[in-house]
Amino acid sequence: MSKLTAAFTKGKAFIPFIVAGDPDEDSTVSNIIAMAKAGADIIELGIPFSDPVADGPVIQEGDLRAFAGGITVDAVFDIVAKARKQVDTPFVFLTYANIPFKYGYDKFCARCAELGVNGLVIPDLPIEEQDEIRPFTQKYGLDLIMLITLNSGDRVPALAKKAEGFIYVVSSEGITGERDEFDARLSGLFNEIKKYTDVPAAIGFGIHTPEQAADLSRFADGIIVGSAIVDIAAKYKTAAAPEIGKYTEAMKAAIS
Repeated sequence: MSKLTAAFTKGKAFIPFIVAGDPDEDSTVSNIIAMAKAGADIIELGIPFSDPVADGPVIQEGDLRAFAGGITVDAVFDIVAKARKQVDTPFVFLTYANIPFKYGYDKFCARCAELGVNGLVIPDLPIEEQDEIRPFTQKYGLDLIMLITLNSGDRVPALAKKAEGFIYVVSSEGITGERDEFDARLSGLFNEIKKYTDVPAAIGFGIHTPEQAADLSRFADGIIVGSAIVDIAAKYKTAAAPEIGKYTEAMKAAIS
């Protein structure tokens, strides 16, 4: 069992997301530590990218703040290295395909493994195009996280059977961002996924309140939250860690 899958064995998992380098490296380290201490089961770090097709305006603005602070891929690895001195929570990177390709698949995956990054979420890399990177994720023991949406249709069996670590279920059509309502078909999608795999499935995109998290965790194995936390980072800047910790604690309590 991978470290990511094991994170779901104690109950419903809470997976907070932040943009690495927003607003700077040291603040990101502090935010990671705050989330871990507040009960995060897995921490998702976004590597800033110039054209993040799955990300809404809140996360895009976080990317821009990180770029303004001089973030690079090597600096993201430095953040992980610093955080790892105090945190043993599993990490996943949210990245886009061009980043590990340009960095070099072997070098990128080796560095992930060295620092305890346990998996990769790559929204613009469909299952049909994963053969280039998969030998390297397998070589270094990284889970390649499958994304399944309400529009996956007859692709669900293939995606579920390839799943590693956990499945990222996208709650709605379109990009990230807070939402007040969720599609009634979602529980059925989770039932469909469970026909083909025992890998846990977490839901993300749009969730921002403890009430929503509690409701969706009736059928989801975990809850993923990004934009709401990036909003806190934007509001409090270098002093965001305590507020992010409070939010993480409230969301984790809601699904426990």
